[in-house]
Amino acid sequence: MIRPIPHVGAIAAYALADLGGPKTISLAQNESAFPASPNAIAAGQAAMADMPLYPDPEWPDLRLAIAEVHGLDPSNIFCGAGSMELIGCLIRAYAGQGDRVLGTDYGYAFVASAAVQVQADYVKAREVDLTVSVDDILSAVTPKTRIVFVCNPGNPTGTVIPNAEIVRLRTSLPKKVLLVVDQAYAEFSDAEHDPAEVFAMIQRGDTVITRTFSKAYGLAGARVGWAYAPPEIGAELRKLLNPNNVSIPSQAAAAAAMRDQTHMREVVAKTANIRDAFTENGRALGLTVPQSHTNFVLLRFASVDQAQRADAALRAENLLMRGMGGYGLGDCLRATICAPGVMKRARDVLEGVLS
Repeated sequence: MIRPIPHVGAIAAYALADLGGPKTISLAQNESAFPASPNAIAAGQAAMADMPLYPDPEWPDLRLAIAEVHGLDPSNIFCGAGSMELIGCLIRAYAGQGDRVLGTDYGYAFVASAAVQVQADYVKAREVDLTVSVDDILSAVTPKTRIVFVCNPGNPTGTVIPNAEIVRLRTSLPKKVLLVVDQAYAEFSDAEHDPAEVFAMIQRGDTVITRTFSKAYGLAGARVGWAYAPPEIGAELRKLLNPNNVSIPSQAAAAAAMRDQTHMREVVAKTANIRDAFTENGRALGLTVPQSHTNFVLLRFASVDQAQRADAALRAENLLMRGMGGYGLGDCLRATICAPGVMKRARDVLEGVLS
């Protein structure tokens, strides 16, 4: 039998999401409740004519679109097959055996998997009230720490810390430590937290910001993410990225989606209205629901047993939320925001369990 190298053999296989049967409505994947911009769909369809060709490895129009909207230097923008590819390559470039990658209690779980792949140790800093704590991160830094990873807004918590705290974290970290700020859901909080303040941090040369088109732009199936990185870090990142990583239709659709900020903001506003109404309904039922700054909410039940009963009742009605046991939150379910009718169905099921 041909065996893999030991640390790869020890990694648990990727657990495919339970999407239920054909009649199941998923509230588990944090997909957009609304379609992508019509401009993005049209651009992606038109680009299908170029499918015999390899995609441009420099992502020229996509980089330009991002730069135009955010006021950034396009040469410092790097695109990937979702932000996952970018995050994985950053860890491969800057951490190895015996190094530490420092995340938080409820940070993005993929970071832990990526750290294991390079034989680095993944360590979690405590969160306070399901919210990133800069002081606890700083307390957990050791000489072995190579990367600090912060998800802001958080997944699966939905909570956010202000830009001033991100800046304080970077200022207080050792210069040799790379800070990666994953802002997969930032479009839902940009109105309150100016993104320019965080993007400006790359001028220090030790910080990378990642974002995605999967959430607010409704392009999860296109697999497009992007990073804003200092030139020196970007050069190392490019060595590890697949040079043809973002397909021709995906580049075209993402560029058009980025340029249609009106559509994106409408999606964010409509999602937030449904989210906040569902949040209030959940609290009225006695659930603990942190204020979310994303397209999902975290529902905290009185016990693990109650959360499991709610999960079973939802599944019986062909509604699927995401269990949070893997994050150490067995008393929680995470609910992606869907159409109002779906959220009402979910609320009615929860009321039946909790009454």
